[in-house]
Amino acid sequence: MKLLEPMMYTKVLMIIVAIWFAPIIYGQEAEAPIGDVAEAPGTDSLDTAWYDARATFYGDIHGGETQQGACGYGNLFKQGYGLATAALSTALFNDGYTCGACYEIMCVNAPQWCLPGSIKITATNFCPPNYTKTHDIWCNPPQKHFDLSQPMFLKIAQYRAGVVPVKYRRIPCVKRGGVRFETTGNPYFLMILPYNVGGAGDIKAVQVKGNKTGWIAMSKNWGQHWTTNVVLTGQQLSFRVTTSDGVTKDFINVAPKTWGFGQTFDGRINF
Repeated sequence: MKLLEPMMYTKVLMIIVAIWFAPIIYGQEAEAPIGDVAEAPGTDSLDTAWYDARATFYGDIHGGETQQGACGYGNLFKQGYGLATAALSTALFNDGYTCGACYEIMCVNAPQWCLPGSIKITATNFCPPNYTKTHDIWCNPPQKHFDLSQPMFLKIAQYRAGVVPVKYRRIPCVKRGGVRFETTGNPYFLMILPYNVGGAGDIKAVQVKGNKTGWIAMSKNWGQHWTTNVVLTGQQLSFRVTTSDGVTKDFINVAPKTWGFGQTFDGRINF
């Protein structure tokens, strides 16, 4: 028995040590660092399959008429989108939830008009339906259609084509720098425009947090404008953004306590 006592004591000690350290190790792995992924990606993975659609163009060779638009973005050159943009038909626009999504597009099945290669664009506008027309109703439901800037259209098709059949697919957005957050509204109505969003690009949920509040869910107002009626003036602002593929990131202390309306703040990180 005397020989067994040290062995039993050692086993008991090992069990105690394992129980003591297991929660500590688990806690270190479970805690997400600030500014990183706040929750695991959802099941809504990005669909990168190819689909059929058509494409035309609007505006001039310099991108005139393509600025502003139904997504709420402003100067597309200043915001980093440039001319690589498109207005989406009703079937693709999804009431503005698709704003910011990125696509690869190529001209197909029209050898007299198509040019080789493909283009990559970001959805920044809406191509409205016209129910008074009986032909060329490209943007009417259920048509899937891309109204490209003229320079982008000319990369995949000849000008005289006017409209061409295309193949398109969703692709991850590659953006330089961090997500930007533009503030507008008034002290009783805060409106946020997130732009320059990488990854899936399109946003399905936004939350805001002041340094004196918890996380507050924002409502989508129009395009990619998100709003809250909670008064947050004088507070440091953080944002929690969830893209359409279920990935969530926290942007901590983005705006200082002295933030004002009509300003833009760099979130420093991206998807």
